[in-house]
Amino acid sequence: MRVRIGYQPSITALFVAVVLAVGLSLVFLSFESARSITRSAALSFIDRVADQTTDRVDGQFKDVFDILAVLRQLKPVETGAIQDNPELTAILAALLRRHEQLYNLYVGYADGAFVELDMIDRAGPALRALLKPPAETMFRLSVIDTPKDGTERRRFTTYLSSDLKVLAQEQGDADYDPRERPWYQDAFKPGAGAVTEPYVFDLASLIGYTVRVPFTQGRGGIAAGDILLIDAEAFLRAQKLGQSGIVFLFDDSGKVVAHPHMSEFLKVQGANASLDLPPLDRMLPVDIAQPLSAWERGGSPQQIFDDADGRTYVAAFRPIGTSGSSGLRLAVVAPLDEFFAEIEESRRNLVLLALGFVLASLPVIGGIGLLLSRSMKALAAETDRIQRFDTDGPWRDVRSMIREIDDLGRSVSTMRTVVRTFATFVPKRLVQQLLATGDGLRLGGSRRVVTILFTDIAGFTHITEKADPERVMLQTSRYLAALSAVIMEHGGTVDKFVGDAVMAIWNAPADDPDHVVRACAAVLACREANRKLNEEFEQEGWPAYRTRYGLHTGEAVVGTIGSSDRMAYTVLGAAVNLAARLEPLNKDYGTDILVSDAVREHADDRFAFRFVDTIQPKGFEAKLRVYELCGAAEGRVEERRE
Repeated sequence: MRVRIGYQPSITALFVAVVLAVGLSLVFLSFESARSITRSAALSFIDRVADQTTDRVDGQFKDVFDILAVLRQLKPVETGAIQDNPELTAILAALLRRHEQLYNLYVGYADGAFVELDMIDRAGPALRALLKPPAETMFRLSVIDTPKDGTERRRFTTYLSSDLKVLAQEQGDADYDPRERPWYQDAFKPGAGAVTEPYVFDLASLIGYTVRVPFTQGRGGIAAGDILLIDAEAFLRAQKLGQSGIVFLFDDSGKVVAHPHMSEFLKVQGANASLDLPPLDRMLPVDIAQPLSAWERGGSPQQIFDDADGRTYVAAFRPIGTSGSSGLRLAVVAPLDEFFAEIEESRRNLVLLALGFVLASLPVIGGIGLLLSRSMKALAAETDRIQRFDTDGPWRDVRSMIREIDDLGRSVSTMRTVVRTFATFVPKRLVQQLLATGDGLRLGGSRRVVTILFTDIAGFTHITEKADPERVMLQTSRYLAALSAVIMEHGGTVDKFVGDAVMAIWNAPADDPDHVVRACAAVLACREANRKLNEEFEQEGWPAYRTRYGLHTGEAVVGTIGSSDRMAYTVLGAAVNLAARLEPLNKDYGTDILVSDAVREHADDRFAFRFVDTIQPKGFEAKLRVYELCGAAEGRVEERRE
């Protein structure tokens, strides 16, 4: 469907479009360079954050590696002199104090021996509540070894103060074997990483990572230390990147290993249980598959990309070199707009200012558009009346101070006069169709099924023989006007007037699938209109007009005949002749409305018909059954026929 816009809205829209185009173009041009600079600055900033964070993560792991490298080379560790060794305990405590990211340090031996020193409070209040050590306890020392008397392995637990004073001691059966733990078993596999994936620690169901270093000297085993996940989360949360930027660690399988809110996604299932690490798309509000793939294919470690919601992001990726075969990587992701929020705010303010100017100008522009469009609306209304062939009622001559509109108004006035005059000589429905289609009259026709009506006034010559000619014309015109109005109201087209007779057709020029029924209804309505008109004639002292009707439906040639300078729209053919033959037969049978059998067949369910006779009209070989149209159908079909 074609979209149309009014004159006034179009003028207003044009003004708004021009102002907005100019204003917004200036705003865009003024800020585009700033945006380009900001994008470069954002890439530089996020690159710097990625480098610094990677260095700190690498540094944390490297510090632990250095501690473990020192620890595994200690003589008591190599020889396994872990029982009653205050010197070793003091070294472990000093290393834990110096490196706050560590929760504990421990050594597991190939023969099942084990020594571990924990800083209890680094695991949070839950561990202290679980162990219930003496109030001044800072360290817990656990040793699992075979006693010197050669009995079975035992666990020796000692609670120490901050100055390593013994506060309490316990011993019991050895309920722990380091060789059965994933951090120990996986360490000797080919390609094993120095940093494990997160898992659940034995104590207080804490989640974290183990950093491990195997050694083969002496007793042989693994020196290790644990970094709690809550510490990694706190460290990553400390890397501020606006409101929604994040820093996280992930492995080469696309699983998130550390995240500012990792613990919220991990469900603890039991001590030393492996965790189902969440994939990237579960932990991130944005899909980074495209920039990550570009980096893995050798692209730049800094990427700018658009998410599915249309928001632009910046990302930077770095490998964690100290993680070895664990394949840890660091990613920094942040929305680009948060890096230049102030610039965007200024641009929004300027856009709002431009919109405010446009809104303030709308009343003025609307008033100007109203003045200009008033005449155009009047012209549109007049032309619409012409198109609808509304020739009744007052007509308005449109004038305007604008020359082109005034000339158009004169042209519309002339066209209106021509159409009104033209319509008095051509069937009104034909004129309406010509106006609707834009076609012109031309000679020629086509075959189609039509319903034809012929009317005539009984004894018209006798009525008018001695009457005043002028009054005859006036009264007969009233009569023809009344019948014409009814015919047109029921979808018919008045073909012509022949004296007092009327010829009308249905289903031409416009298609009417219900034309037979509408023609029957029109004839009955004409008879009623004739009756009312006769009542008026009687009051005026004028003789009544008794009208006879003949109605038939059939195929005829419909079109325009005549010459190039004088044409007539009409129908020709046997169907027309038969309708014309039916009308005078009313005089022989004493009826008003005679119709053919073809009419009755199409309208038998809507009207009551009475069989009159079987005739053979002059000029026709076949016989024809003739019926009287009595009125609208009421009751059952059998009753109507009776």
